[in-house]
Amino acid sequence: MTILLDAVILLPALMLFVRIAGLRSFAKMSAHDFAVTVATGSVVASTVVNPSTPWSMGLLALAALLAVQTAIGAFRVRVKRAQHWTDNEPLVLMRDGLVREEALVEARMTRDDLRQKLRGAGVTRMADAALVVLETTGDVSVLTEPPEDTLVAELRGIGAPPPGPTGSL
Repeated sequence: MTILLDAVILLPALMLFVRIAGLRSFAKMSAHDFAVTVATGSVVASTVVNPSTPWSMGLLALAALLAVQTAIGAFRVRVKRAQHWTDNEPLVLMRDGLVREEALVEARMTRDDLRQKLRGAGVTRMADAALVVLETTGDVSVLTEPPEDTLVAELRGIGAPPPGPTGSL
């Protein structure tokens, strides 16, 4: 019975907390958003399935996680350098059909990982990948048209494309 009671208390409370904290709560826009999302799921699951954890502790933990996330989000908006301190920088993995080998090493990705992401994005030819970016959340964005400069201003490795022939995977 405690599992059902804990679930009945925690899930509506979580929905209320998310409404208060705002749309960003589970948006996974940055590494800290993703961490809070994972931690929130862990708190709910561990509280519901572990009878020795009172629902009040789970409720307090959820409130604390979302409060800290909200505070970090406000800090990032108000302090110009805060985003630099809290977020990873997006990393260019490919540009103009050419693989940036040093970026794959830095990202700890293999060519197989990259090929999988390209196929998932519907890319059928290497030359069609205008820009491939490992985003701050770990997602991989694949652009088939060259982006405007304003869309790539914060990217690490956006400089001139690497020299050499179009890299085959």
